[in-house]
Amino acid sequence: MDERKKIILNAIIRNYLETGEPVGSRTISKYTDLNLSSATIRNEMSDLEEMGYIVQPHTSAGRIPSDKGYRFYVDSMMEDKDREITEMKEVLLERQDRLEDMLKSVVKLLAKDTQYASLITAPRAIGNKLKFIQLSGVDEHHVLSVIVTEGNVIKNAMIEVSEKLSEEDMLALNMLLNTQLAGKPVGDINLGTIAALKAQAGIHSDVIGSVLDAIGESMSDEDLQVYTSGANNIFRYPELADNERASGLINTFEEKEQLGDLLTNVLDEGGEETGIQVYIGQESKVSSMQDCSVVTASYELGDGLKGTIGIVGPKRMDYDKVIGTLKQLKAKLDDLYRNGD
Repeated sequence: MDERKKIILNAIIRNYLETGEPVGSRTISKYTDLNLSSATIRNEMSDLEEMGYIVQPHTSAGRIPSDKGYRFYVDSMMEDKDREITEMKEVLLERQDRLEDMLKSVVKLLAKDTQYASLITAPRAIGNKLKFIQLSGVDEHHVLSVIVTEGNVIKNAMIEVSEKLSEEDMLALNMLLNTQLAGKPVGDINLGTIAALKAQAGIHSDVIGSVLDAIGESMSDEDLQVYTSGANNIFRYPELADNERASGLINTFEEKEQLGDLLTNVLDEGGEETGIQVYIGQESKVSSMQDCSVVTASYELGDGLKGTIGIVGPKRMDYDKVIGTLKQLKAKLDDLYRNGD
């Protein structure tokens, strides 16, 4: 089948799925960007009918897809999505490696420049929107759900089903999910949305419920990567250098869990127009930092991907220098990332 026939067949199937009415050549001439006459499209449709991909239910009526046409459409759609996801994963792995190297370099330079301890989080999707969802059959009792959000964050989830879903069932569920959820912020999926989707899914409402559960879980279980440098700079300041204080701070930097909580709160709380926030002593809510000041700045890499930079030092730190450095880094980070692509 040549490319023109594929486009016309795809247009016939999509139009029929939307309207439930037989599709004529005039409709296809408006529906595609082929810029072909109705006569040319009729000839191509005649060929597709001879090949068994479409049928004419009534004389003088338009065409509808045959089972063979549906099969070609489903296989092509799955193949395209599989290829898109594979390519996306390859690009993301390469980008993630470069991003990790860049963040480690940034945090080292920050510690060296300020002579304080520094930290930075890898960017995470904040308030992200769903890009598309793909369900694929694995075996009689399992369906693989691939969830892609803006920023091309990919999450996989294996879903158990009570019986094997046909390709037509899978197609209908994929279309339902993507029609209703593509472009929708994850946080906007509420009980009303869930109930409406389950009602439309009919006997497969349990599959829809499992996919929605997977979306919620996949968006909430993302580990926060924190990169640190310059923790030993703590010993430069007498008020932080005694064994107990220094040991607590070093442990905090090594374990990173409390640092992650602190920086996650920075993103959740937002910030001033400059994106700079200063936590002095007990304001940091981290017990080992009660005698420190923490200055943070959030940064954004586009597509809803945001992270946080932080500097930890004594309360008598050089605030002017630290805030100035963070402002410059915040402004340049997106450029640094693009230059690394």
